[in-house]
Amino acid sequence: MKPAPFEYVAPESLEEATSLLGEHGEVGKILAGGQSLGPLLNMRLASPEVLIDINRLDELSYIRQRDGYLEIGALARQRTVERSPDIPRKWPLISDAMPYVGHMTLRNRGTVCGSIAHADPAAELPAVATALDAELRVLGPEGERKVSADEFFVSYMTTNLEPDELLAEVRFPPPRPRTGHAWIEIARRHGDYALVGTAAALTLSEDNTCDTARLVYTGVAPVPFDARDAVELLVGEEPSEELFAEAAEQAATASEPGSDVHATAGYRRHLVRVLTRWALGKALERARGDEDGA
Repeated sequence: MKPAPFEYVAPESLEEATSLLGEHGEVGKILAGGQSLGPLLNMRLASPEVLIDINRLDELSYIRQRDGYLEIGALARQRTVERSPDIPRKWPLISDAMPYVGHMTLRNRGTVCGSIAHADPAAELPAVATALDAELRVLGPEGERKVSADEFFVSYMTTNLEPDELLAEVRFPPPRPRTGHAWIEIARRHGDYALVGTAAALTLSEDNTCDTARLVYTGVAPVPFDARDAVELLVGEEPSEELFAEAAEQAATASEPGSDVHATAGYRRHLVRVLTRWALGKALERARGDEDGA
């Protein structure tokens, strides 16, 4: 299929891009990597009147560390992030998840911010942003605003971005000492969207009990599912397989997966139970320093 006719513009500056967004609003659409937008255009599930190509805005292609934070601009390619030598040591959850984002050819063009803004609840990067308490920098004609990942995702493929705004940057805070992360997912084939994906984070206190934790899932809710009730079972307790199993059962019970041609809701809940125990075990190893890359 072919997309519906549209006007194509390629702004030369960020100011021009935000001005175009303000001018066209509901009928305009940002093009960055295009790996999600392209198929939507071809299937006419999206029919913007104006396509605003921001690929000439080199100032948005950065990956940098500043004040302990990791900052990724709107044009930073997923493959560039995946291959960054500095990310695995401090943000291993990003490095764990990135190879599962589609296929390598897609990651060569796809952007981190584009995947987050697309907000597919089966995608890895929205869950990673939620699990790491990322801050999102949004730009529009009225200026800049910052949004937490928790606030950003509203419903299925829906965010709190206004029609005249773009996601310019995702900012990940520095990890706390004695924190371990893990990403684990199950898909029918590598490169497919996961049936369920799990992001786990666990921080140990000085007495080796769980100080804080985070469990966020893909594929079981309209937005990344943040299993806060399950995490409450872990805090203040000494980590153990029995405790992880209890948290996994709580997360599975609270999740809201649907059934489709790929998996039933019951099977997805089963995966939540299995992947939770697996991911928490891996995160615990990293928090203790028992695994390389902790």
